[in-house]
Amino acid sequence: MAHDEIIDRYSALARAADAGRTVADCGQEAFEQGGFGAAGYDDLTVLPEGAVRASLGCGNPVAVAELRHGETVLDLGSGGGIDVLLSARRVGPRGTVFGLDAGPAMVDLAQRNAEQAGASNVHFLHGTIEAIPLPGHTVDVVISNCVINLSDDKAAVLAEAFRVLRPGGRFGVSDVVTAQALDEQALDEQARQRAEQRIGCAAGSLTVQEYRDLLAAAGFVQVSVTLTADHGDGVHSAIVQAVKPVIGPGLEIRPMREGDAPEVLAIYQAGLDTGQASFETTAPSWEGFTASRLPHLRYVATDSDSGEVLGWVAASAVSSRPVYAGVVEHSIYVHPGCQAHGIGRALLAAFIAASEDAGVWTIQSGVFPENAASLALHQALGFRVVGTRERVGRHHGVWRDVLLIERRSISTGT
Repeated sequence: MAHDEIIDRYSALARAADAGRTVADCGQEAFEQGGFGAAGYDDLTVLPEGAVRASLGCGNPVAVAELRHGETVLDLGSGGGIDVLLSARRVGPRGTVFGLDAGPAMVDLAQRNAEQAGASNVHFLHGTIEAIPLPGHTVDVVISNCVINLSDDKAAVLAEAFRVLRPGGRFGVSDVVTAQALDEQALDEQARQRAEQRIGCAAGSLTVQEYRDLLAAAGFVQVSVTLTADHGDGVHSAIVQAVKPVIGPGLEIRPMREGDAPEVLAIYQAGLDTGQASFETTAPSWEGFTASRLPHLRYVATDSDSGEVLGWVAASAVSSRPVYAGVVEHSIYVHPGCQAHGIGRALLAAFIAASEDAGVWTIQSGVFPENAASLALHQALGFRVVGTRERVGRHHGVWRDVLLIERRSISTGT
């Protein structure tokens, strides 16, 4: 379904709800079975009837978002405002909730519902979830209820959610997913049409793995997709959760991009110049750098205002043999002027979380015994020394030992 068709469809539903009619964007049977709309909530007596009538979601994201007093929340595809109003009660008068919807009729309906509810800490925005009209680092939590699956550019939606979240911010949505990929007992076209007829929003749904991959590509870590209601034909409602990596004020951790190459290599060279980072003495070209490292599991820490890269971490494969699929070797470098700001610790923590999401069970590396700061950083985050390679190589004419360190996951590959 095209973008304009979706807006027209939900605008018509908003007008119907505003006129006092009960609305549904799927078969009535799905609503009656408790999987969609207002049936997914426990107690709605505190809300205006109009907000309840216009509820068209597939779950209750407010119940899983763990909202706290004073937080700022963004609801993607806020519809008649049910999740915005429930969130507003959770975050209290010191918190703020934004509702974003592409349909002007829905925005108008939601604003009237908020006025009727006496909610003074809510703001409804007209715009698309692929281009959120808010500055970066604005919100603590992004929620959504069966809307992201309707987008024809889900990568853009997730990238925008990542952008507007503050470091440590949470992503917690209800959505519709399919359980298998197309070549694995997937939904054929007839099955998709049956599912679409029943629940109204499966035509654009992602598989579980596709959802996980897109969240990781956007920069999220601690990704989980929990299947809830089974709608048949491989279609499920699901709770999707993830976190934007934590780092100090004025900083951000995001995936490494090709445009970061000059700064990444300059930081690399500065680390090599200390004589304590590696046997190498000259940073490789960008082509050499990227060829020797995995295409994923590459992150940079940046200054939020200037965008300057202040540190990086990346993984390399240990072996091409299948038995080592979950074993990687990593490198981490921080700008010489920023090594006392906790950047290395934040980068390494984010890298560990992303590695576990990717199914990595062992991260390993080598550290010169003289590099006490690096050794302490790694040991603080669960690495242990597993041995010493004595006089393994000459560095500036001196034979050097290397400590072998590794971190074994307690949740992946066990």
